[in-house]
Amino acid sequence: MSNKIQAVRGMHDILPEHSPAWQFLESTLREVLASYGYQEIRTPLVEKTELFSRSIGEVTDIVEKEMYTFDDRNGDSLSLRPEGTAGCLRACIEHGLLHNQVHRLWYTGPMFRHERPQKGRYRQFYQAGVEAYGMAGPDIDAELILMASRLWQRLGIAEQLELQINTLGTAEERLAYREHLVVYFRAHHEQLDEDSRRRLETNPLRILDSKNPDMRALIAGAPVLADYLGEISSSHFRGLTTALEQAGIAYTVNPRLVRGLDYYSRSVFEWVTQSLGAQGTVCAGGRYDGLIEQLGERASHAIGFALGLERLVSLLEHTAIPVDTAPHVYLIRVGEAAEQAGMLLAERLRDAVPGLRLVLHCGGGSFKSQFKRADKSGARYALIVGDDEAAQDRVSIKNLREEAEQLSLSWGDAIDYLAKV
Repeated sequence: MSNKIQAVRGMHDILPEHSPAWQFLESTLREVLASYGYQEIRTPLVEKTELFSRSIGEVTDIVEKEMYTFDDRNGDSLSLRPEGTAGCLRACIEHGLLHNQVHRLWYTGPMFRHERPQKGRYRQFYQAGVEAYGMAGPDIDAELILMASRLWQRLGIAEQLELQINTLGTAEERLAYREHLVVYFRAHHEQLDEDSRRRLETNPLRILDSKNPDMRALIAGAPVLADYLGEISSSHFRGLTTALEQAGIAYTVNPRLVRGLDYYSRSVFEWVTQSLGAQGTVCAGGRYDGLIEQLGERASHAIGFALGLERLVSLLEHTAIPVDTAPHVYLIRVGEAAEQAGMLLAERLRDAVPGLRLVLHCGGGSFKSQFKRADKSGARYALIVGDDEAAQDRVSIKNLREEAEQLSLSWGDAIDYLAKV
């Protein structure tokens, strides 16, 4: 007997019992984004590898270690998307959406990274992303954070999340800061772990984002980027903090928040939680004004964030999710004539009562077994069609959740009755 085929390691199934939380999250997300004027964009799962090496950076962990990359039959190097910003921006450039235009866009779908799987971190994972183009001031930075805050309120998880913000300044300011940072860490080279020693030569700012607890004291003593910012970058950050304070949004300035991708500049932020252990970041983003020019378009302004949907679903498991997916009606058919009559009645009910969730019993079986199925389905009502009812165009209605008299109604009266459910 052959072994059963199982899912690829790090790629998991979402079973029907977990779908209500996903549906609640996705529908709430769409409603909140629409209320801020964001429009959906859908991009391919596969892009040219060059897109990610140019945008994310060739010396990042994602490009060096984590991407699923392959050569297609034409010899082109392609990759499954590890994140959504680069593909969204590529689409906007390709279709001419950026020149002298303002856009608010969002997308959702699977991303792929070959990481060590653990709870909250998978090789196929789901993200929702938000991108705003063509707006320079800190007001759009603040709007994205306010929009995320509203989403947390609507989902009922606001108390579990904390906002951390920082500014990375411009590329020129980071370059000056980088030189002082390298001098500092080289002076303490023996205290660096292996990963930090590698990053010292490639991307020293990423050392500040180390999760190694043995590195905390060393990182705490490192130079602070804010000391190297010019007035324009400082003013931009003050504009963001002022807007958040006026809106009543609590935040913590985390000078070690650098984000993992090379394309960020100025405002960066994360929403973090203590409820998920090591995988505590559920939303992260920031401004990336330089990336557009890096991908071959004239320079413009851009900012966005990404949500980890699995992590948000994990937070929702601790809340009462107001999603009811049980059928309203389960239709039982007993008898040869009832088989066809019941199917016609089911279709007529779906036509007449939009939104009615009706399960038609299929596959035969005794009345007793069908009734057990009806009760187990969670339906409020069982509709019963036997041969006698079929001959008279009538149906019996049994309330499965309350003590009530069983009714015998014409099809027309049954439609009127169920329309009030």
